[in-house]
Amino acid sequence: MTAPHPRTDLHFYLQSARDALLWKLEGLSEYDIRRPATPTGTNLLGLVKHAAGVELGYLGETFGRPSGESLPWLEDGAEANADMWVTAGESREEIVSLYRRAWAHADATIEALPLDTVGRVPWWPSGRDEVTLHHAVVRVIADTHRHAGHADIVRELTDGAVGMNDGNSSMAPGDAAWWESHRERLERAAREAEAPGT
Repeated sequence: MTAPHPRTDLHFYLQSARDALLWKLEGLSEYDIRRPATPTGTNLLGLVKHAAGVELGYLGETFGRPSGESLPWLEDGAEANADMWVTAGESREEIVSLYRRAWAHADATIEALPLDTVGRVPWWPSGRDEVTLHHAVVRVIADTHRHAGHADIVRELTDGAVGMNDGNSSMAPGDAAWWESHRERLERAAREAEAPGT
């Protein structure tokens, strides 16, 4: 068994989620990274924009370490859900660069403070706004992995690309014919399961 290294473990899982989220943008057009893929508008670049704000908030402001980044989409009076999509005037490079700066700022907070440091989440209700750095990092890891999962599905629906990162598909082996046969088998099983109750 390896010795526990909580800070190293937390950072590893946070970084793997960050990398997976950005990898989902690679090779796609401006349209494909921005287009709404679900009825609620989920889109790849919007997920990255959202993740940047989450890191800067929970792993910056919460611990009295504001980044100085301007995030007008999170200010009072901003349009609802403005952090989940990217305007035509916001470039891919701008959003990805913001996210990388958010990583650096968050990583500096994680390195500088003990994991039991208590911070205050500005947007949580007073009296219930205290959180440890450890809890905040776990929250950001969970949020980022959740959105990386959204990105997995959006990317697969966009061009069929799957996997965690380049070189690690994390998928069962099989060619296109195998996957089509597998999908048909699942469809049959779903229809058979429904049939007895109809």
